[in-house]
Amino acid sequence: MRPNRREAISLLAGAAPAALGAFAATGTVVPANAQGAKPGKAGAAAGVNGPQTIETRIGPLEFTHDFANGYPTDATIDKLYDERDFQRACQAYLWSLPAVAFTSFQHGLTKELGARNGQIVSLLSYEAKRSVLTANATTPYYLGFADLSAGPLVLEMPTRGVQGAMNDSLQHAIPGTGAPGKYLVLGPGQNAPDNVDGFIVRRSPTVNIFLGVRLTDPDPESVKAALAQLRMYPYAQRDNPPKMEVLDAGTKAWSGLPPRGMAYWERLDDVIQSEPIEPRDIFYHAMLRPLGLEKGLPFKPDARQTRILTDAALIGEAMAKANTAERRFAGSQYRSDAHWDFALQLDADDPDAFWNLLDERASWFYEAIGAGPDMAPKRPGPSSAYLGAYKDKAGEWLDGGRSYRLRVPPNPPIKLFWSVTLYDVDTRALILNQQKIADRSSRMDLRRNADGSVDIHCGPQAPAGFVQNWIPTVPGKNWFAYFRFYQPTEAYFDRSWPLPDFEQV
Repeated sequence: MRPNRREAISLLAGAAPAALGAFAATGTVVPANAQGAKPGKAGAAAGVNGPQTIETRIGPLEFTHDFANGYPTDATIDKLYDERDFQRACQAYLWSLPAVAFTSFQHGLTKELGARNGQIVSLLSYEAKRSVLTANATTPYYLGFADLSAGPLVLEMPTRGVQGAMNDSLQHAIPGTGAPGKYLVLGPGQNAPDNVDGFIVRRSPTVNIFLGVRLTDPDPESVKAALAQLRMYPYAQRDNPPKMEVLDAGTKAWSGLPPRGMAYWERLDDVIQSEPIEPRDIFYHAMLRPLGLEKGLPFKPDARQTRILTDAALIGEAMAKANTAERRFAGSQYRSDAHWDFALQLDADDPDAFWNLLDERASWFYEAIGAGPDMAPKRPGPSSAYLGAYKDKAGEWLDGGRSYRLRVPPNPPIKLFWSVTLYDVDTRALILNQQKIADRSSRMDLRRNADGSVDIHCGPQAPAGFVQNWIPTVPGKNWFAYFRFYQPTEAYFDRSWPLPDFEQV
């Protein structure tokens, strides 16, 4: 009877070499006294004195003698090192998603759009928002990146009408920067001045930071007033702050999306070279060192490293896609009667713990930018909540060539508004269609059913009588959806309000 894996490991750990015998080609143990035993594969030896080959999931591995008594051959050593580095690179891909998304966004705004250090940029058009991971199509975005290496920064947050905060380059929210106030933001190793009267002092663990806000007030005058109060400038200019000049991205072609292939690792190297190493990330940096990614050294991968990193960028993204669209960690589902998941599984009462959860963190940052307690609330308040759907009622992936209906039940649990937005699986950005329509929301003039429910239709063709409720999709492309609750109420938190699946029609 063939021993199971646990039994085989026990034999390896505790048996003397003479009694242990050899692994057969399938990896099972063959007793040493089985003189007439035949190898399971041609060329595999069963005796302790000869070479042996064992079949594994990474192919055949050759040893000078049986597995317990022999050493791997030179070819096998090379194969094992390649596999080790490939596995490490795949896991490093998942770990580095927030950092690469951050620096890609920063590169797009500063290098492609020309934003200055700390300058606020507005993303108002459909085209501009398509350059950002899972942007909200309903509300305007105002954001900016800043490099603290030149000195501390001042951030002035408006008294009302703004939702957002400041993040470090790992997309960790800098605590307390979402509330109204005048902040003095210090970088690594920077000391606060003797007189900080009038400032709320905050420290960033990284050199580069990001401010992202949405103006949620529907009144245009209130939006204008809030925007006039939003400012970011160097602390050295505190006595004569520069006039705020918002850079409108307009419809100019640019991209803040993470790249694929070797460009992904080049972006990660930008982060490695510019930022301090967090203690919790030391082992990931050690894992990347044999692949040419090391702080203080230029990234010049050789042919072997390039081959491994190219493969790992592909497999790593495939893992990230599966980890996001088919979550296999606890507490991900909103309700058991539909395929809606909590898009961001951050505990608002202990937000720091989220950055130690590799899979949960990767599932969000593969397709999103920014994370903070007010994006994953546990109780009513001035916050927003996100649910994501990737499958329809039948459990099939949402497909741009099919037509669906999402029935939003009456009495949605929101104080402000709700929206449903469709995203392209390829880019994780707003779905690209000729109509430039990616969302429908309760702020729009939607056709309602007699009971107060709303039918949102998604498909290549508009259904008769429901054009205002229609989001066009593109055949040949998969998509996914976010349902957003702005200032969710109790029925969201106790999950008594159901949100049905998209259903094929």
